[in-house]
Amino acid sequence: MTALTLRKPRILVPEKVSPDGLALLSTEYEVDSRPKSVSPQELLALIPDVDALIVRSETKVTAEVLRAAGSRLRVVARAGVGVDNIDVEAATAGGIIVVNSPAGNIVAAAEHTVALLLATARNVGRADRTTKEGRWERGKLVGVEVGRKTLGIVGLGKVGMKVARMCIGLGMRVIGFDPYANPDLARQTGVERLVPRLTDMLPEIDFLTIHTPLLASTLDLIGAAEFKLMKPTTRVLNVARGGVYNEAALLDALNNGTIAGAGLDVFTKEPPDPNTPAWELLRHEKVVATPHLGASTVEAQENVAVDVCTQVAAVLRGELPTSAVNAPLILPEEYRALKPYAKLIERMGALYTQHFASATTPVGIGGKYFELVYHGELAGVSSSRPLLAALVRGLVSSFSDTKGRHVNIVNATAVAREKGIVIREIHAHSVGGSGDESSVYASSVTLRALSVPEGTDNQQQDHEKKEGGDSGSQVIEGYVSGNNIYISRLGRFKASFSPEGTLLILYNFDEPGKIGGVGSVLGRYGINISFMQVASLHSKRPQPPVSDGGVRKKGDEALMILGIDGDVTKEVIEDLRTAEGILNVSLIQL
Repeated sequence: MTALTLRKPRILVPEKVSPDGLALLSTEYEVDSRPKSVSPQELLALIPDVDALIVRSETKVTAEVLRAAGSRLRVVARAGVGVDNIDVEAATAGGIIVVNSPAGNIVAAAEHTVALLLATARNVGRADRTTKEGRWERGKLVGVEVGRKTLGIVGLGKVGMKVARMCIGLGMRVIGFDPYANPDLARQTGVERLVPRLTDMLPEIDFLTIHTPLLASTLDLIGAAEFKLMKPTTRVLNVARGGVYNEAALLDALNNGTIAGAGLDVFTKEPPDPNTPAWELLRHEKVVATPHLGASTVEAQENVAVDVCTQVAAVLRGELPTSAVNAPLILPEEYRALKPYAKLIERMGALYTQHFASATTPVGIGGKYFELVYHGELAGVSSSRPLLAALVRGLVSSFSDTKGRHVNIVNATAVAREKGIVIREIHAHSVGGSGDESSVYASSVTLRALSVPEGTDNQQQDHEKKEGGDSGSQVIEGYVSGNNIYISRLGRFKASFSPEGTLLILYNFDEPGKIGGVGSVLGRYGINISFMQVASLHSKRPQPPVSDGGVRKKGDEALMILGIDGDVTKEVIEDLRTAEGILNVSLIQL
């Protein structure tokens, strides 16, 4: 009898990846390493015979590549943070796990930020260039000390916190802006204070560094108006993403002396095209520029290689990876029953962050206490871990590079703890919350946010019961009907809408003419309304008058919920917000 020889899983590495990582795979797997890269055509030819693919930033893992892989490919690993070169949706549709290494280059990015900070403070770039040109210009290159100066940090994630620690060690004062930061962790790190709005810090800082993903809410985060609030001695830094500073506005601010200098490692297009603002910034005498070197250290490349190779091995063994970008939240045996509720709860979390914790009402989610209540049959599930993970995923989706896809049932609790989020799950076997619609269905969900110190939740709940169920300001209720999900309550308002796509939610006085006025504003900007609902107050108890620009007005309030098609710019939001009788506007992207 001929012995059956088992085939070793095959791993393709079409770029240069640190051998320290590949060494972890060479014993149990067949590793095909091609450090000189492969062409797109070669990749298409090789991929059908591959179980795992490890790439850096050059290889484009397109939908065509993933289709060519067939059913054999199980995991695509990105040796780095960003997955822009991987079609994550196509991978997900094909059941292929995508992993990355979000922590491998934290130290490298933070150190490069500090390097640019010091280089801009002491004119190191100009000094190096002019000295090599034979000029000895000491008098023109007088710099400033960073000790006792104030550093503003936008984005207090892992890199932002590391920068804070390093700069505090240099004797700097650090203040931060991040509506989603854990305030306790920031305080323990030594951050002097967190400001509620970005503009609150700009007039007093000497240096500004941004460490956020590039999202719709962070694109052109710093523009002409923000530069005008800064001191003429302020210097700005960017080792995060090109586009968080408006490059044309930054160029003008440097040319006009509005600020003193900039240290830039990233640009909107790399390398920049000639005769663009980014091209001019590269050559500006007040700018220290580097070609996207934030993660380019020997140690960082080793770290990310070891990390992703370890995760690839875990996936090929049938285990869960630690940093899956698209790992399913629901285990196979729970999939059918819990999938629609996980989707509902994820959307409820995203709706909470974008509506209640938006930039216009910067209460944030850091330090928040949430109650997630399962009503009816849903309260009897044996494991609610996928539902808890779905909530965390939704809460962080609007301010994470992966849109929350890195959250799974394994790491959800750790992610929540890192953000200072406390979630209490309540299994209430009674049918429905307080919403009229949800009480009709066998199961429903309530998400309630409370700002209470540890140990005082009972008092808070007792107070809310006396007030008639809950205080209502930050409550979302929803239910599932067939395969569709619905929101039945948003804050103090009863509703019935599907949380899908792009929504505008307007808080306004319930008076004639409001719908037509909003439609006129959107029409001027070419924005189509796909659906509209007016949500009335959930409680019929008398409400206190609401102030509109200092004028006390009577009458009920309402929410206008619009599904829209088209780009909603800052100008659109501002026009809506300043319309008569409009109290607040939220842009929601789900």
